[in-house]
Amino acid sequence: MHPTLDDGQPLPPDAPPPPRNNAHCWDPFPDRVAFKFVEQTFEKAENSEEDIKHLLEIMAARDVLYSADDIPSIFHNAEHYFDTLDAIRHGDVKWKSVVRMGRISNLMSGEWANRQAEEISRDSATHGSMLMPIVLGANKTTVSVATGNQEYHPLYMSLGNLTNNMRHAHREAVIPIAFLAIPKGKRNAADSDQFQMFKKQLYHHTITYILSPLRPGMTTPQVFRCPDGHFRRVIFELGRFIADYPKQVYLSGIVQGWCPKCLALPEDFAQASDLRTRKLDEDLRAAYDTKTLWETFGFVSDVTPFTFYFPRADIHKLLTPDLLHQLIKGTFKDHIVAWVEDYICATAETDAEAKRILHDIDRQLAAVPAFPGLRKFPNRHNFAQWTGNDSKALRKVFLPAIVGYVLDDMVRCIAVLLDFTYLVRRSAHTTEDLSNMSATLAEFHRLRTIFEEVGIRPEGFALPRQHALVHYIRSIQLFGSPNGLCSSITESCHITAVKRPWRRSSRKNALGQILHTLTRLNKLAATCIEFTRCSMLQSKLSDYVWHMAGQQDTTDADRAMDERYRHEAEAMAAAEPYSESASVCFPTRPTYTRCLETLEDALGQPRLTEHLCCFLYATLNSSSVSMCPSTPALCSPRTGGMHQEYIRCTPSWYKLGPCYDTVLINVNEDTIGMLGMMVAHIRAFLSFVYDATRYECALVDWFELDGDEPDPVTGMWLAKPELNNGNRITSIIPISTIQLLCGASGA
Repeated sequence: MHPTLDDGQPLPPDAPPPPRNNAHCWDPFPDRVAFKFVEQTFEKAENSEEDIKHLLEIMAARDVLYSADDIPSIFHNAEHYFDTLDAIRHGDVKWKSVVRMGRISNLMSGEWANRQAEEISRDSATHGSMLMPIVLGANKTTVSVATGNQEYHPLYMSLGNLTNNMRHAHREAVIPIAFLAIPKGKRNAADSDQFQMFKKQLYHHTITYILSPLRPGMTTPQVFRCPDGHFRRVIFELGRFIADYPKQVYLSGIVQGWCPKCLALPEDFAQASDLRTRKLDEDLRAAYDTKTLWETFGFVSDVTPFTFYFPRADIHKLLTPDLLHQLIKGTFKDHIVAWVEDYICATAETDAEAKRILHDIDRQLAAVPAFPGLRKFPNRHNFAQWTGNDSKALRKVFLPAIVGYVLDDMVRCIAVLLDFTYLVRRSAHTTEDLSNMSATLAEFHRLRTIFEEVGIRPEGFALPRQHALVHYIRSIQLFGSPNGLCSSITESCHITAVKRPWRRSSRKNALGQILHTLTRLNKLAATCIEFTRCSMLQSKLSDYVWHMAGQQDTTDADRAMDERYRHEAEAMAAAEPYSESASVCFPTRPTYTRCLETLEDALGQPRLTEHLCCFLYATLNSSSVSMCPSTPALCSPRTGGMHQEYIRCTPSWYKLGPCYDTVLINVNEDTIGMLGMMVAHIRAFLSFVYDATRYECALVDWFELDGDEPDPVTGMWLAKPELNNGNRITSIIPISTIQLLCGASGA
């Protein structure tokens, strides 16, 4: 067929092909000589660019020597040579560079799961089986200090096939499988080396016994029904173990103060050293005596980790990064915050001056504006008993409170640590994220030396919890994001698995009662899931009762729609819905209705009608938004995954006064970061119907960024109210342009 003639119809049989251009054209070469020269030098001789440059220079020199300047040279220079070569149209193929930005999120997305699956597939006996990692976690908890300091040590289990989000949801994704013994010796023997060794050995033997029913399934496939209803052959594998540092010392069989993952000496914790492995432990135990192992390698030869009794398990590799105890409570709260206070006390002229500065910092922490996720500290931040939530809350508000009271490098050190914290706790990590984490951690190590220089840490930084940060990046590559596999998960499980069942017990011999309560709760949860699967819990109980009685309840429908708002519902039903990328749930009973004049007086916005007209003009004429000068070009859709936030806009929030949140508005999708955003203060949420279409919008006051870069010390962006002749600039924007909440504090 011909591509253009005969409307693309097939040509008759034996039709000749269309004629081609057979003219003798050497384009882009000036002649055949130039073509043969390029063919010889580039294709056959494979001369480099430098060789071709020298060859052309020699030929040009010969022309000058023999006064052949009037004869044009083959090529003027190497650049002319390669430009001519690149201008060839025949065989021109455009190359494209494809860069894959890998994402690591859940445990099964990491390298470790892939390697274990490959090992399973290589064995003919297990080929085709599904890998099922067993995630464990252990942590002691105290249910009552007043009645005998009652402690329990639950052992939790989860499946590595579950997502981190499901573990956060606390829907039976992490369950207690055992309560470990807590040996307590006599006063004169409790601290002896023999008793401590006995506790460690008992700990490992107990876990080995608890997990022993899984051992056959680690080499021989077991058939299980999966959540999708299909039966599959499954191979069990010991996966991550969630534990804080003291428990990691127990689990890995190392000396207190050493690293459970590598052989780095305590005085050289700035970098990671050779990794500890199960094979290395066996070789060291066979080659050295107990004293050498203890002093040189930080290895306790009398303790055999429970993983030794299970195939393919290595406790040193399986220990998880502990975001709560290593990063937030450890590095940030116990180290950096304490060092800052020590510096203030050491450099203040008097004790009274130091107390005044610390009191001023406390006042700033107490004055934090109300904002979702932020917490005030009205009673000072140095209370005796700290929880994980206390440390997380202080991390978010501590940085701006100390500016001006400590050295700038100390503030920068904390800012960099916070950056690292937020990078680590992401639910998914890309290659770029890991690179940023590495650079941020190196910068933190550089900046923290300020505490050593001023004499606060003269002994250096032989701190196991800070050293653990150097292993985070490799751990994420192997096992995915640690956000759903840290000790905060097990600590939150203490509430439902231990503390609440204990409170429901008689408090006497409570363990059996706790187990009985947990069994009943598990049965109820499983029954609820089964009833839901069978669609037996979809309707309301009242609807179910009326249905079973053979009657119909009509009162709900009458109450659902008040006559006062029926006209608005009919208007919305008569037209296409107003498409919004973002959505907001408005109250069922709006605060104000119908009358704009009343709303202007109530909100203190005399130009509300003008703003509303401008919003409609910008929405209905989106291509001419710039013609309306008081409304920014905000008609850009939201991007990204599903995300939910609560934006508060109320004159009274829990009787604590008004609460009007600050948000980021997306104004330029092509610009990354804050330069593509605008800061706005929500004053009211509005909803109205115009021309049979419902519009959801927000009345906002605008802020403008103070500069094109964050503050060089804190790394935080500075913003100030945007004014016009001394008055705040206000406008109405569509809900779709709100990107997310942002915290704002200051004068």
